Amino acid sequence: MKYISTRGLAPALSFTDALIAGLAEDGGLYLPDSYPKLSQAEIAGFAGRPYAAVAEAVIWPFVAGTLERPALRNMIAAAYAGFDHVAVAPLSQLGDNLFLLELFHGPTLAFKDLAMQLLGRLMQHVLSARGQRATIVAATSGDTGAAAIAAFKDLPEVDVFILYPNGRVSDVQRRQMTTIAAANVHTIAIEGTFDDAQTLVKGLFANRRFRQEFSLAGVNSINWARVVAQVVYYFTSAVALGAPHRPVSFAVPTGNFGDILAGWVAKKMGLPVERLVIATNSNDILVRTLRTGRYETGLVEATQSPSMDIQVSSNFERLLFEAYGGDAAAVRRLMGSLQQSCGFSLDAAPLAAIRDEFDAARVGEAETSEEIARVWRETQRLIDPHTAVGLGAARAALAARPEVPAIVLGTAHPAKFPAAIERATGQHPPLPPHLADLAGRPEHFDVLPNDQSAIETFIRARLQSPGASAKRAAS
Repeated sequence: MKYISTRGLAPALSFTDALIAGLAEDGGLYLPDSYPKLSQAEIAGFAGRPYAAVAEAVIWPFVAGTLERPALRNMIAAAYAGFDHVAVAPLSQLGDNLFLLELFHGPTLAFKDLAMQLLGRLMQHVLSARGQRATIVAATSGDTGAAAIAAFKDLPEVDVFILYPNGRVSDVQRRQMTTIAAANVHTIAIEGTFDDAQTLVKGLFANRRFRQEFSLAGVNSINWARVVAQVVYYFTSAVALGAPHRPVSFAVPTGNFGDILAGWVAKKMGLPVERLVIATNSNDILVRTLRTGRYETGLVEATQSPSMDIQVSSNFERLLFEAYGGDAAAVRRLMGSLQQSCGFSLDAAPLAAIRDEFDAARVGEAETSEEIARVWRETQRLIDPHTAVGLGAARAALAARPEVPAIVLGTAHPAKFPAAIERATGQHPPLPPHLADLAGRPEHFDVLPNDQSAIETFIRARLQSPGASAKRAAS
């Protein structure tokens, strides 16, 4: 299997090369040139199997020929060994045909751990085999940064630079990033929004000389390996409810579009997905896009679900490529319009193709708080604001198709957002024991302006200091 760029001007790569590259040289995102199909018998056979076994079966077709299967199996086992639930991603019921997929049992209490813990091991494996090292640069709206740091801290093959919007993540999210004292980790608070941080990261990759000098690698969901690792839990949860003999729908709290894109990939692989519901907060660009056909950015509104405070959903580009039948020139035109005039209009046929598989729902601040309070009243269970947005969208999906089970992706542990939970329920969600002292740990971070040259200067200084140079030379 080869991986091609959505913009069509970069060479096709193997899985391992696309893994290390992250973003394509032409600014596009890599995706496979075809999607493997799993038979109904294969999907049905996932029932009752350990999560790691299903992960191996789902991921293997995407990496065959570039990794040895036993190596993949060992990396998957190691990735999920530290999760605090034996099922890794357990499914629980909240109401009639309404289910919660718990994706917060990893080390940083967010769904990003399910992909990042494996991504870290994959990258370490490939870099070590090649005798190479890389500089990881990532933007985060809150959870990706902590998950990346947890996965890559102290690895000898990588240096890690995480950019997050200053003052626009929760205190717990920030401290999970800034209290890690690993020598290879550098946390940067950007004066701006997540979209600004994401634009800076893309700009670093677009600077070919800088990218090559420091061997930049991306671990945001622009990296295809992140997406394919997330495909797994769509299979495990759907099979638990009777797939492939019974269709299910998914409601996905959506910011950068990577998690819900993984659901679309699962459907391409043969999983019977009835609807994929894009759940957004007040930053509802994707809801407006599906309604009007016009993708147009606006101001980012700060909400109690900060990981979704995004106007530019990078992974939507992958869906556009597929909806336009693999027409890279069309994608370049759309992305050029987005860069020049902050928006673009979808042609009728691709828009119809997207609407055929996706719904979208906006859940505002008051509705989010009410959803948190409602779940507490009805089940004595606390949910985080992002999951609450997903639940609000799922209820709308159930109203339209009550016979189809709706699975809501529970993307974060409520303890990551204690202020929002306490306002809605009067309950203070405690952190698990391994993070109980988080508030007292010393923080380490730098505040930088929303300026690419300042970021480049910072990275260059950290990696060309005498200590860093010695460390890199020794590797």
